[in-house]
Formats: sequence, C-alpha cells, structure tokens
Amino acid sequence: MAIAVLVLWALTASAGLRLLFTSGLGRTKQASAQTSQPVPVPATAGAVSHAEHVEHAEHVEHAEHAVHVEPAEQIVVPSKRQIRRAERARFDTPELVRSRKESVGSLREVVEFTHPACAIVGLAFWMGYTLVHNRGLAWIAFGLAAVTACAGLAWFLSNRKNNLFSARLIAIHGGGAALTFVLAALTALTARG
Repeated sequence: MAIAVLVLWALTASAGLRLLFTSGLGRTKQASAQTSQPVPVPATAGAVSHAEHVEHAEHVEHAEHAVHVEPAEQIVVPSKRQIRRAERARFDTPELVRSRKESVGSLREVVEFTHPACAIVGLAFWMGYTLVHNRGLAWIAFGLAAVTACAGLAWFLSNRKNNLFSARLIAIHGGGAALTFVLAALTALTARG
C-alpha cells in the first residue's frame, strides 16, 4: 500500500503543477506589478501656499458676478524632508515600490510557498518510508500531508476571486490529495516497526 500512496502522491503533485501553470497566478502578479507603478509627480506641482489660497478666495468673493465658493479642504504643503524623499523615490525600481506598499509575509505568499514545499518534503519522507518501512517516517510524512492540505485550502481560498481555476483540475487535485491523505493515514496506522 505504501507504493500505491507514493504513486498517488506523485500524480496529485503533477495535477497540482498543471493547475498552477494554467491558473494564471503568475500572470496576475505581473499585471498587478505593472499597474501598481506610481506615476512620478514633481513634489512642488500643485503645492499652493495657504496665503495664496486665501488671497484667491478673497478675490473670488469680491468679484462682481462671483459665486460663493466654499474653501477647499485643508491644503497640505509638503515639508522639505518629504520633497527630498520624493526626489530620491523617482529612482526606485517597481519591485522596491511594491515591496514598500505590501505587507511583509501576507497569507497568500506564505501558503504559496508552504503548500508545494511541504508536499515535496512529505513526498520525500514517504519515499523513505517506502524504502525502509520505518513507522516514524510514515507519521512525519502524514503530518506533512496534513499541513500541505491546510495550506492548499488556504491558498485556494485566498486566490479564488482573482484567478480562473479549472474546475476539473481542482477536482482532480483535491480528490487525489484527499485520497492520498486517507491512504497515508491508514498506512501509518497499520505500519510495523
């Protein structure tokens, strides 16, 4: 039964790779990186001092056919420090700008790494169990299969609104993973030594 689980695990991994390549996850990241690039604007553009704003408002009030204009929202005049930062920021790469805006280690990025990494390491432990029939290796592989399944579900749920997953591939990968998980549990329970 250990060999059957090994083959099933490998087939599930191949379905997962096919799902990864056809889901558009990489294209979504590239598109969001291209659209999130900031448009450089000079720091002094549009900056009006408060005195100029008040003078303009008074001029409008005293005009013969003027319409009453409510003062605009509070005008923010950038400080010298902000101007210097803006001047330096024009040389930043898109990756640097994006990394400053994004939170470090978002759930999507964590499970994007964790799911395949745990699957590969678990498969390696299961191969070890298949070769030497050590019960400890079977339980470690089963534990990694459980972590892989949880990470896979979290990854799917965090990406389902942004990507077009193939329902057939989801069913094949999910069904194969569930069957692998059950058979690995049964094999680990009945393992000797």
